Amino acid sequence: MENSAKNITVMTMVNVPMARTWEFFTEPAHIIKWNFASDDWQCPSAENNLVVGGTFNYRMEAKDGSFGFDFVGTYDEIKPNLLIAYTMGDGRKVSVTFASADDQTNIVETFEAENQNSPEMQRAGWQAILDNFRKYVEGNE
Repeated sequence: MENSAKNITVMTMVNVPMARTWEFFTEPAHIIKWNFASDDWQCPSAENNLVVGGTFNYRMEAKDGSFGFDFVGTYDEIKPNLLIAYTMGDGRKVSVTFASADDQTNIVETFEAENQNSPEMQRAGWQAILDNFRKYVEGNE
């Protein structure tokens, strides 16, 4: 079967050094504070075993309780402060790269699109989460 997945890329520049950016991106105590696309959503719990073959499970819920899901995956490759690659629960691949530039960190996420929502909607949602990450990190550094 041919893989017809389209890759989507989102990115941000964080005004925080790489080591702190990595910490905020990977530690559950921080993940629950930024991992949602809008103020009417939340991430009430996060489990993260950041090793190759390890898994993560981030609970995503609408604050009004109307909808929720577990965002899960398995890590394929980890290079501390540089790369996180994983396979989501539905089999799609994601890579997140971190690049240092002075006291800033450039984050680039590339993921395989799913077929239920438009690529534009998916890009906007993932970008909103990454923008929320940037705001959280810069506000807590």
